[in-house]
Amino acid sequence: MTRHEPARRLIVRRTLADGRQVVAGTLAQNRDGVYFAYDPAYLQAHGNLSPYHLRADGSVQAAPRDLPHRLHGVFADSLPDSWGMLLQDRHFRQQGIPPAQITALNRLAYIGDRAIGALNYEPAWQPQAVTDNRDYAALSLAAQAIYDGETENILQELLRVGSSGGARPKAQIWMTPGDPHHCCTVAQPGDEAWLVKYTSRHIQPLGHEEGLCEAACLQLAERAGLEPCAWRLLPAPTQSGANHWLALKRFDCTAQGRYHLHSASGLLHADYRLPSLDYSDLLKMSKQLCRAAAVGQLQFARALFNLLLANHDDHGKNWAFLQDDCGNWQPAPFYDATYSPHPRGEHMTAFGGYGKAPPLKTMQQLAVQASFARWPDAQKTIQRIADTAASFSDTALALGVKKTTVRDIQRHLNHIWQENRHLLA
Repeated sequence: MTRHEPARRLIVRRTLADGRQVVAGTLAQNRDGVYFAYDPAYLQAHGNLSPYHLRADGSVQAAPRDLPHRLHGVFADSLPDSWGMLLQDRHFRQQGIPPAQITALNRLAYIGDRAIGALNYEPAWQPQAVTDNRDYAALSLAAQAIYDGETENILQELLRVGSSGGARPKAQIWMTPGDPHHCCTVAQPGDEAWLVKYTSRHIQPLGHEEGLCEAACLQLAERAGLEPCAWRLLPAPTQSGANHWLALKRFDCTAQGRYHLHSASGLLHADYRLPSLDYSDLLKMSKQLCRAAAVGQLQFARALFNLLLANHDDHGKNWAFLQDDCGNWQPAPFYDATYSPHPRGEHMTAFGGYGKAPPLKTMQQLAVQASFARWPDAQKTIQRIADTAASFSDTALALGVKKTTVRDIQRHLNHIWQENRHLLA
């Protein structure tokens, strides 16, 4: 085995919207846990990175030991989910390092400045230097082969760009504005940052149509005024078995720098892997954090969209907030908003304690928390979402989803509408 020294101390830097970097604080680890302390100069100029669980002072603050990775939620947000972890662990094993020896700070150091959001970590523990600039097609085939279990080999480029969240294979790429065919793994001046989601025939229940269905849902969300993230479909290589892959424009990136991105689960220290979040919590937090009643109504509408489009995978990492350099918060664009059925039909985020088909009284209470003055006003929002959801079939067919797939999804959505039509009674 390769000798491995655990990371004991990291400097946390924040990239500002104009590209400048400032020191936010220091992370340290010993046998008792992980600790963070703000840099005093940071707090004088910028807002608290995580206002619910970090104190805005210079004290040493311990991370809860019962959270995933035993990290403060704001730094755990920098870590990848299962796909990125799979890539990391395979790399460590191939270097002779058992993943069990890799601490959370090691993983943050490994990511360095490649995390989603504005935070980066020094000293960075980088994989082998990469000189090649791969196009997205070559990268996608490599990702697909790993996900499908056809190879153990990992392209260094994939390792470098595969640190985003989620369970599905994806990569961070760069695109030239106005030229979607120019996609690569190394940014050129003026390029835009995107995430490409790859598909596999093994992904259930949609296989290679998963990206097309998500594109359909994002299109519906735009029509419904839910402010989804920007997207486009990229042609997939013939040998992949897919027709297109879905690319999502990164909303944490500015022309020169970054916005701080924080998930709902990270903010609340809720385990996103468990159904530990309720929309009542999300609505309260959204209004408080963003200091705007209209935000509550937007989040209510998004919750209804998830309900009626069977997005059962609506966990706390699929809700996020952006913070500007002055400490002001706003909801992140709507993302991962797609048909994602659960075998039991239960949502990861509950509606006032109900995993599906919430009663009328419960939804009325959520509407009050969302700052609707009257229930009929909330019903107008529900009607708008229902009318938009009703056009799923036409939208999906226009994007190339198979008729049989659309028929099966529509049958399921019709059932969900019947379960929830009492909301418009």
